[in-house]
Amino acid sequence: MLESFKTLDKKAEYEIVEKKSRFIANASPVESENEANEFINKIKKKYRDARHNVFAYQIGQNNEIIKQSDDGEPSGTAGLPVLDVLRGANIKNAAIVVTRYFGGVLLGTGGLVRAYGKSAKGAVENAVIVEKTLLREIEINADYSLLGKLQYETERMGHIIKNIDYTDTILISVLTKEKNAENFIEFITDITKGQAKAKKLGQSYYKLNKLKHTL
Repeated sequence: MLESFKTLDKKAEYEIVEKKSRFIANASPVESENEANEFINKIKKKYRDARHNVFAYQIGQNNEIIKQSDDGEPSGTAGLPVLDVLRGANIKNAAIVVTRYFGGVLLGTGGLVRAYGKSAKGAVENAVIVEKTLLREIEINADYSLLGKLQYETERMGHIIKNIDYTDTILISVLTKEKNAENFIEFITDITKGQAKAKKLGQSYYKLNKLKHTL
């Protein structure tokens, strides 16, 4: 699995007018091809009266799923420039749809490439590119008397406290990089003299900038 990858933070829109043609770009993070197609179909339905609804997406850690469509525009002038925006920024798990309302003036091959590329890039910039990092979740089970010490030491070492559940004991959910997981578990055992029990849970991708990380 990749240690990290770039994707979009949210859905976003961007619009330009080139020689009376209106280009409306919509970008969205997606987790699967089904989700990408649902997004595309939603945009097509919204702009059903438009001349073209061009799209491109790439999905997977190694971009295993890549698809683009010119939707009636000359081959290579629409879907490919949109896809190149994703490729150029190495953005994964994302889809872009660019809608064109024809204004009556032909743009030519170069004009179409520039217009579709420019509108797609604007939507991506509005959606904001973020980096997701693969982190291991570790659960610490301990007595309430150890809470302050565990919080202090966990944050001092640069790990992320995701959540704390207060039950008969405290359950602290900690996020860290896989390479640090075993040492962290041993460290927790040592500083609490075995009173706190730490174990590995699953791995997921997280936006570290949202978690104020110091990993």
